[in-house]
Amino acid sequence: MATWVWIVIAAAALIVLVLVVIGAWKGRERRLESKRTEAQGLRRQAEQQSRRAQERGALAEELAERSRGERQEAQVAARRADEVDPDVDD
Repeated sequence: MATWVWIVIAAAALIVLVLVVIGAWKGRERRLESKRTEAQGLRRQAEQQSRRAQERGALAEELAERSRGERQEAQVAARRADEVDPDVDD
C-alpha cells in the first residue's frame, strides 16, 4: 500500500480514538452531575427528616413534662383524699 493510505488510516484511527476519549469524558461528567443531583436531593430529605425528628422530640419532651406535672397533681390529690377519707389508716 501507498504511504498516504497508511497516513489516512492512522489519522482516522487517531480521530476515532479522540472521539472515544471525549465521549467517555462527557459520559463521566454526566454521571457525576447525576450523582451530585441525587446527593443534593438526599441531603434535602435528610434535613427534612432531622427537622421533623427535632420537632417530635420537642413535643415528646413537652408531653413528658406535662405528664410529670399531672402525675404530681394526682399524687397530691390522692394524699388529700387519704387525709379526708375516714376509712384509710395512716
